[in-house]
Amino acid sequence: MTRWQPLPATLPGEARQLVEQLRVLKGRTGLSLADLARRTAYSKSSWQRYLSGDRLPPRSAAQVLCRLGGGDQTRLLALWELAEQAWPQGASEPPEEPVPIPEPLPAAEPLPVPEPRTRRWRTAALAAFGVIVLLTAGLLWALPRGVLSRACRSTRSCRSRCP
Repeated sequence: MTRWQPLPATLPGEARQLVEQLRVLKGRTGLSLADLARRTAYSKSSWQRYLSGDRLPPRSAAQVLCRLGGGDQTRLLALWELAEQAWPQGASEPPEEPVPIPEPLPAAEPLPVPEPRTRRWRTAALAAFGVIVLLTAGLLWALPRGVLSRACRSTRSCRSRCP
């Protein structure tokens, strides 16, 4: 549970009620300020300002927190309107532009089936590669045997052992 600092003494009663209700809703969510920022379009520092009474939260921020905390939205919005009228001038900030929340990636989609023309090229390339590998292996297998047997026959020490 977050231990909140006392609200500023200059905060009007209506604004104080709104901030206290927002704190209760935040406590119901069980989210930290960082988690709350990840789940909403408002930053951690913005939530800190709203819940400390430094700034009037935008109406949409109050609605989002109300929804997350399972509060009565009608009551909270009425509190917000009263707080907006009573909030000290210059202490409110313009509403933040909502940050688009990236959509979760869809489940892995199957790879697209290649067109028949691509499939033919792929098959031909694999077949050519196979032929090259077989020819190379055959040459490597046959070449050392012939070279070694000729070299063996040319030396005196090996003539008795070579066929």
